[in-house]
Amino acid sequence: MHQLTPTGASRRRPTRRRGLAVLSGAAIVALGLTACGPDITAGTDGGDASANRLQAPTEDSPSGEITIWDRSGDLYEVFDDAIDDFNEVYPDITVNHEAVDIDAKLQNTLITGTDVPDGVFLDDAKIAGFADYMWDLSDVLDPYVDDIAQQKIDVNSTGGGIYGVPYDSNPGLLYYNATALEAQGIDATQIETYDDLLEASRAYQEAVPSAKPIHLEQSPFLAQLQLEMYASQLGTSLADADGNLRIDSPEYEQILGFLDTVQQEGLGTRAEYLGPTDIAEMENGNQVFYPWAIWFDFAPQQLLPETSGDWRAMELPAWEEGGARSGAMGGSSFAIPKDGENAELAWLFYEFLMFDEAGYTAVWGPTDTYPTGLNTSIPSYQPAADPDAPLFEPVDGLGGQDLWSVATQASTEIPAAAPTPSWWAGAVDYLGSDIQRMLDGELTPAEVIEKSSADIQSNLIDRQ
Repeated sequence: MHQLTPTGASRRRPTRRRGLAVLSGAAIVALGLTACGPDITAGTDGGDASANRLQAPTEDSPSGEITIWDRSGDLYEVFDDAIDDFNEVYPDITVNHEAVDIDAKLQNTLITGTDVPDGVFLDDAKIAGFADYMWDLSDVLDPYVDDIAQQKIDVNSTGGGIYGVPYDSNPGLLYYNATALEAQGIDATQIETYDDLLEASRAYQEAVPSAKPIHLEQSPFLAQLQLEMYASQLGTSLADADGNLRIDSPEYEQILGFLDTVQQEGLGTRAEYLGPTDIAEMENGNQVFYPWAIWFDFAPQQLLPETSGDWRAMELPAWEEGGARSGAMGGSSFAIPKDGENAELAWLFYEFLMFDEAGYTAVWGPTDTYPTGLNTSIPSYQPAADPDAPLFEPVDGLGGQDLWSVATQASTEIPAAAPTPSWWAGAVDYLGSDIQRMLDGELTPAEVIEKSSADIQSNLIDRQ
């Protein structure tokens, strides 16, 4: 495996301290994100909360065997390669790394208690729904929690516990075709608010009449996910920390009003993310603004040969002057099931990957899978996301831009969050679909809020 060579100091076993539990308040890559959170409601271990909190091994040379589930694909290969680095620190722990259809298999496995893995890769949106079956990681995360992006702690927290080891940060960015815009005298770097984005889009369309400059997502699921990115900028989300619905708010009125304006004025390209129409309209210069998570950078690297190198990334516009310039769109973490045979050893594996320099360098640095580094996300552990110590190289598909510095800065702009409710995926049938009806001209923003709120409340929340 080709990777950065960690220093000797970083190879040492991470220092751990144990003590008070952390009580935190409390979402595909990215392409594999399903954000479904099954509501499995088995009981927990009675009234002693400490019995549900995982403790790290105390021996100097822990040994044993662990089974780790990940999805097949690029991240599986990255984590698989990192096992060798882990074994340099923990030579007596054998890691059985399995590529699994987690969405299809995990829920039934946890319910039956049969062949339960010691650790599993989960979308942040699923953590709350599986919490009853997972260890509370408050104690083992205690040495690190102050250095983890608050938004990631929040989405992994429920009922006073933390149920996921935070993996990535997926800051929202504004991707733009700098070459096409500059040819028309438009400097995208001057865009600071969404009103500025509308003005720049109008100017570009005046110069290029065929253009519909801003991406409008046609997939109900991804439209809802993008809506939550916008909402995250404003410090809100579908539900609050207690699971109460809060779509009926000025923040959602503002976001839906913006999307409706883009559609009404003909400023938006309506297409599914990276579908044929989407790609064609980017390649021909008609679609030049793409507000999306960091993982959009896959497109100019792999799918846009005609305009690769023309694209750049910047922080999202703010909803008001001085407002947050990014929001979270998706994300994943690692959970540790209670019924796994060696949960405490699984913690050592995830601790190494996320919080040890050798581990996070092995994940985000150059590998056989990503020769220039894993640039579709950044670490949620802030010491690993040092703007001055990039783990991946500048991105050729973005004209050699230093995406690391842009993304790490954007991640600091993401406001705190609330846990993703277990009914989030079910809400797509209502809110995600109603957004599409609004973009079809069938519903107003106010009607989307009223209808979706009523449907989600009666069909999902009240039936829990």
